[in-house]
Amino acid sequence: MKWGRLTTFIVLVVAIFAIVISTSSMLYKKIPLGLDLQGGFEVLYQVGNSNQTITARDMSATVAALENRVNALGVSEPSIEVENGNRIRVSLAGQFNQVQARNFLSKEANLEFKSPTGQVLMTGKDLESNAHYEADPTTGAPEVAVQFKDPALFQAITQKYLGQPISIWLNGRMIDNPVIKDVITNGQATISGSSSAQAAIQLAELLNAGALPFPLHELSSTSVGPTLGQAALHSTLLAGAIGVALIFLFMIIMYRVPGLIAVVALIAYSYVLLAVFAGMQVTLTLTGLAALVLGIGMAVDANIITYERIKDELRSGKSLQSSVIAGQRKAIRTILDSNVTTLIAGIVMYGYGTGDVRGFAVALIASIIVSLLTAVLLSRTLLLLFIKANVVKNTWLFGISRKVANPS
Repeated sequence: MKWGRLTTFIVLVVAIFAIVISTSSMLYKKIPLGLDLQGGFEVLYQVGNSNQTITARDMSATVAALENRVNALGVSEPSIEVENGNRIRVSLAGQFNQVQARNFLSKEANLEFKSPTGQVLMTGKDLESNAHYEADPTTGAPEVAVQFKDPALFQAITQKYLGQPISIWLNGRMIDNPVIKDVITNGQATISGSSSAQAAIQLAELLNAGALPFPLHELSSTSVGPTLGQAALHSTLLAGAIGVALIFLFMIIMYRVPGLIAVVALIAYSYVLLAVFAGMQVTLTLTGLAALVLGIGMAVDANIITYERIKDELRSGKSLQSSVIAGQRKAIRTILDSNVTTLIAGIVMYGYGTGDVRGFAVALIASIIVSLLTAVLLSRTLLLLFIKANVVKNTWLFGISRKVANPS
């Protein structure tokens, strides 16, 4: 027995388990969950009307306006993606008022200040993004305080229309019609007419987010409640845990010592993939979890191919060490071919897919790359260390009943 190699093997295995046990929970908490796991909604919009020509610049401006509105909602980790030229898919995960959020996203918020003759004097684009709710100090009525970007321009308007009304219109509907009583030099004004404090707050948020360049028409939507999302997460994790446990059991029964080493490598695989998702802030969805479980199956497949090659070498009468080295060498080509073809499929799905399909593709691509590093390289290293330590001489521990004449 070679104690140096055995010690190295034991230290590696203990280090893997220590790292996994001590930091897995922390990494998992850093991974953002998709709306199907924590609740939320997804909506697909068509930008503009059928008679409008929408350019790439128009889409970028619309996405920017939606991002401003999502930021105003305070929703973390939003997903806003352009699809098929003139469509935008918005996914918001978390616990919030979904009805209010959906209404807020698609409201146009076209604000106009008009003279008694209907001439547009200023628009929402002339406002700073610091509108906020206030209560009238005299009546307590809800108001929205605004600040104009160009105080001199607003001063000139109030001076010209002193003693006259300037109507305020939101999306083609007049919401206020105040009479200019004084010349305003500081660019500050208030907008009355809100039915409640909540309505005034929402108006302020809309003005801060800015108007949409084009109207949005909802094509489809999906809504998941937080309770349903948590139930789906728990069910999926339980199913995944049962599946992984059965895989581990199968490997140990079929391949014994190499099977145990494969289990260690698969645990390392799961941990590294968890770290990748946390580091890249990849949003985890139900389809992503399915891809991770599939990735474990693919990683197991790589080990099975290797171990079957090793068993073939053992049956031919070679020693354990020679069989392990030859089996690993002969298996690597098959493993690479199968993983590369699946990797290509994942890349194509990511390039042409949308929504959950792209999430599945990301998880699949990451799992393939990580499996090559752990299920192949790590498993190979651990197995060679163990064999070279000269601890095992009975081929039964490798899934073969016949003993080898020269096991060293």
